[in-house]
Amino acid sequence: MEHHRTRPQQHGPRRGRPPLPSQGGGGGGGHPERGGGGRSMPRPGPRSPARPGGGTAGRRPARGPAGGGPALRQSGRLPDPRLTGLGGGLFCVVLMLALGSLDALLLGGSPIVYGVLFLPVCVLTAVWMRRGDLLTSPVVVPIGFAVGLVPVADGGSGLGGRLMALVTALATQAGWLYGGTLLAGTIALVRRVLLVRSRRLHV
Repeated sequence: MEHHRTRPQQHGPRRGRPPLPSQGGGGGGGHPERGGGGRSMPRPGPRSPARPGGGTAGRRPARGPAGGGPALRQSGRLPDPRLTGLGGGLFCVVLMLALGSLDALLLGGSPIVYGVLFLPVCVLTAVWMRRGDLLTSPVVVPIGFAVGLVPVADGGSGLGGRLMALVTALATQAGWLYGGTLLAGTIALVRRVLLVRSRRLHV
């Protein structure tokens, strides 16, 4: 009798044939992140943690307009410089000379207008003087009054005539000179008393 030869069973796909599709293609039994066609689904990216204000961690809160500095807080106040004794003297002399020149140019050298303008200059000089030089304000304002009175005084020709006109103007306008000096001295004295009191309270 003839015996039929049996070939050993070969495992795996045969050559020349395409591989069979996977059984989990249509039923959804494959990987949970893959669809029916074997394509991988995109994973959602990590979300940035939200802040209580509603913005994300990567964003910076919008800044408001730069306006919180002390310069803008004091924009409605008057300027508050601190003049030294020399600075206060120069301020008073230059300002009174300018006012006297304008008075002589526009009004023909009116002593009354010059005296009225001298009072606010005395106030500003005494208020803007620094604490250590408060007592110098009653000293520098008469000097500023005399210098600014030079273009206002109507003198003759020559140095002697102008000097006599200046002395005459100082004698006739002594009321404005004493009034402005007294006003500056009063302001300086009040500031000095307030300064001493504040130091005693802080001690």
